[in-house]
Amino acid sequence: MPFAVARTRDEAHLYLELNPCDDCGSAATGWEHGLADVEGELVASYVTVCPGCGTELEFLFGLPERETGPGPFPNFGGPEPSEILDAGQWLQTANDAAGVVPVDDQAEAARLLAIARAAVEEVVKFIQPGQDAVPDDAFWTEDGRRVRDTEPGRFRLERLLVVRDTYRALGTETGVN
Repeated sequence: MPFAVARTRDEAHLYLELNPCDDCGSAATGWEHGLADVEGELVASYVTVCPGCGTELEFLFGLPERETGPGPFPNFGGPEPSEILDAGQWLQTANDAAGVVPVDDQAEAARLLAIARAAVEEVVKFIQPGQDAVPDDAFWTEDGRRVRDTEPGRFRLERLLVVRDTYRALGTETGVN
């Protein structure tokens, strides 16, 4: 039974944030993380109790073939595209982070711009060499397809690189990125 791989802890935590409780829709926190053996396969296990309805929640992720070394926050993964978040979810994450950047808190602005930049970089990883846009098969969730369908031109490589570079430049202006 293969499990989708969470390349890093930051990627797994973002996935958990984007997947609220199926029973009540509450966003869970306080995840306990560990390794588990599922039918002979070692997996990363994240377990908590839903604060809204008390349901025990568990998500299991495959382990990456090679460990992604520690990097600056956020560290979403290596050079390969995500298996647990699709391209639309990554771009929505970038939009959400960039949309709440405060003007009066440089440290928080830098943190949010770093998330936005890194999320756009994750979208770019879905584009194959020699191609100029994210392929249709990189959108496997309803949320991801909705983001793409709203404005498909946002998934063109040239535009993604401009957005990424803009977030990088704005982060540099905060003096932290």
